[in-house]
Amino acid sequence: MDDKINNIIKSLRRSSFRSKFELTDRDRQYIEEKGMETITQHAFDFIHLRVAPEFPKNDGKQTPMRGHPVFIAQHATATCCRGCLQKWHRIQKGRGLSDNEVKFIVNLIMKWIEKQMGGGIDERIKKQ
Repeated sequence: MDDKINNIIKSLRRSSFRSKFELTDRDRQYIEEKGMETITQHAFDFIHLRVAPEFPKNDGKQTPMRGHPVFIAQHATATCCRGCLQKWHRIQKGRGLSDNEVKFIVNLIMKWIEKQMGGGIDERIKKQ
């Protein structure tokens, strides 16, 4: 799975829009204060609430552009709405996300965050 995620991140970096997203110093400080385990749980919570439903509320506009490191990562990884998930990851609209799809999305988000923080992914996501 790591190779697949790394390849997706490389592909996303070629997008002029997606490649503009970076964590701010404030985002990095927040991650350091909360810890990666908490950030991972936030990612699961946000995906379940904002993206996973069959027809998410305000789809296409449900993920803010700032305010939390996971939101930034969602835009950078094209996991911010069902339209982006369909375009970039071939996850079709009009049905709820499976547990495996949610895990994939969170893995992708956390890998992007960890790259931004200068680290590598670990086993905590696989345990969820």
